[in-house]
Amino acid sequence: MKKVRFGVLSTAKIGREKVIPAMQQSELCKISAICSRNIERAKETAAQMSIPKAYGSYEDLLADPDIDAIYNPLPNHLHVQWTIKSLMAGKHVLCEKPIGMDAADARRLLDATKQFPKLKVMEAFMYRHHPRWKRTFELVHSGKLGEIKAVHSFFSYYNDDPENYRNSAEMGGGGLMDVGCYCISVARLIFGRKPVSAIGYSDVDPEFKVDRLTSGLLNFETGTSVFTCSTQCHKDQYVKIFGTKGKIELDWPFNPDFTQPTLLKSVIDEIEITEEFEPCDHFTLQGDAFARAILNDEPVPISLEDTIENMEVIDMVRG
Repeated sequence: MKKVRFGVLSTAKIGREKVIPAMQQSELCKISAICSRNIERAKETAAQMSIPKAYGSYEDLLADPDIDAIYNPLPNHLHVQWTIKSLMAGKHVLCEKPIGMDAADARRLLDATKQFPKLKVMEAFMYRHHPRWKRTFELVHSGKLGEIKAVHSFFSYYNDDPENYRNSAEMGGGGLMDVGCYCISVARLIFGRKPVSAIGYSDVDPEFKVDRLTSGLLNFETGTSVFTCSTQCHKDQYVKIFGTKGKIELDWPFNPDFTQPTLLKSVIDEIEITEEFEPCDHFTLQGDAFARAILNDEPVPISLEDTIENMEVIDMVRG
């Protein structure tokens, strides 16, 4: 089958260390080019990662007729701007999360896509493509857990680097935007809808002026979701789902070790069940899912309407 030829906007760390190597292992993706405003950095990265072409500007990469799609891992404040420019250049776009600075920014992108109905745009919430998560959603929506009453999640790591954009308010940094968006996404998917209300508390770094810790409470009327996210806390992750008939627990739900099997632990009608999933890289699966939508002209797995709803809840938590 034909492969979708991707160009990568910037030499961002997540691209170099996670997404590009994973997509190079996929069935339907080919990384054809990478760019940086520093041409030497682009050439060095291209050589290290066996990428055929390197460009010294984003505009030059977008002008390449041999590129079908763009992977956009730029800082958050540049997501919508360069995704729209990519569409104007005739490219499909896989854009890192969160898709914009707020819901209004995301709606601006949705409006722009209406001018390009043949082009696909998808937010890169990679965890949603992992078989363990697909099984989780299957169990939840099968009713085997009964009515869902609570979703608890935690996502943290430590980063006090002043040069990292995640510590820049102007660039859309902070814990809620970087990792809290996962907790909100999970809760919405488990309950199958948007919360009717949400509140949040944030501890703001006095130097960086971004939230280094945020806890949120989402009200889904029939249940609640509580989460804590942090960019200056001991590294950890978990998601726990509680229903009237059972529960599910996931350790390292967003960044599992791709070289090891993952486990899904559930208790249904008082019976403990552990399911094991073969090692896999959800970044590879994400690339193939997006490429498949392009090649088959099908809807992308994560719609922009879904993406906007997630941004709306982020705005609610921020107040």
